Amino acid sequence: MVAFTSGNRRVGLAVLNQPFQRVELAQVLVPHAPPSPRLLKEAAMLVRARRAVLESGDWLSAADIAQLAGFSTRNPSAQPNKWKKQGLIFAIHHNGVDYFPGYGLDSHANFRPLKALSDIIKVFAGHKDGWGMAYWFLGVSSFLGGKRPQDLLASNPERVMAAAQDEIQEIAHGLGRVMPRPRRLPNCTSR
Repeated sequence: MVAFTSGNRRVGLAVLNQPFQRVELAQVLVPHAPPSPRLLKEAAMLVRARRAVLESGDWLSAADIAQLAGFSTRNPSAQPNKWKKQGLIFAIHHNGVDYFPGYGLDSHANFRPLKALSDIIKVFAGHKDGWGMAYWFLGVSSFLGGKRPQDLLASNPERVMAAAQDEIQEIAHGLGRVMPRPRRLPNCTSR
């Protein structure tokens, strides 16, 4: 008999031949209550955000990094995972695979993590997980003049650090990304 598991219940295909047990099986597989419209909307937003991150083309598997950096292909995840544990780089986990941001690696230093990335990871510690950081780095920032943090990480890490600190201040004040904090304007004199 072929069987599959749903939750904590193991169900055999022979069960499908008995009407009462088919109904019971359907009850196990169907949610207890329909999802709320808000939950469905949030799930759709999450799908769009994750798709945008993955389709950006900025992500490398450990094997990709091993090849670029000239590491052993025998255990390609060893060095990237060590960097991740040390807080030198972050990863997003998708379909059982960790993907690392290519924009966080320095192509002029044999594809080692950029120092600035480690500093930004420290700023986001306790506030954003890997996916949260991926969304932030991909998003256009008014703090950065309409540029994405990932585009300036290597060339202007100080500005990206300031943007990360600003992001954390918004989170700490409960504003998140809903409404940006007002920026102080330079003193102007009127005539």
